[in-house]
Amino acid sequence: MEVAVIVRKMSEQTPADNPHGVDVRRAYDSKYALSSVITMKPGEKLIRHITPVDVFFYVLEGSGTVEVGEERKPVSADTVIESPSGIPHCWYNESKENLRVLVVKVPRPTAKTQLL
Repeated sequence: MEVAVIVRKMSEQTPADNPHGVDVRRAYDSKYALSSVITMKPGEKLIRHITPVDVFFYVLEGSGTVEVGEERKPVSADTVIESPSGIPHCWYNESKENLRVLVVKVPRPTAKTQLL
């Protein structure tokens, strides 16, 4: 069986519409998982929300604050953060540089994210 390698340059992907008003670009989208790269400019934040599936985040660049449940923690590049399904979470870029985060949702959500 011949398989074609799929390669995507994230800077060339079209930003997806989202309620947070930040740059979100799809990295991977299959029936099993969904991943995106979020870029938050200084001062930007996400709306606190609940996802119907487990999510993990990998900070690619910059530093910011992640909130999962009632905990808020400063994080920086090369850090992984886990957020279980059904728990409110949020991101804040309170720095002076861009914050880029890889977001992976598993399994792929079939229900919508709930904004708080």
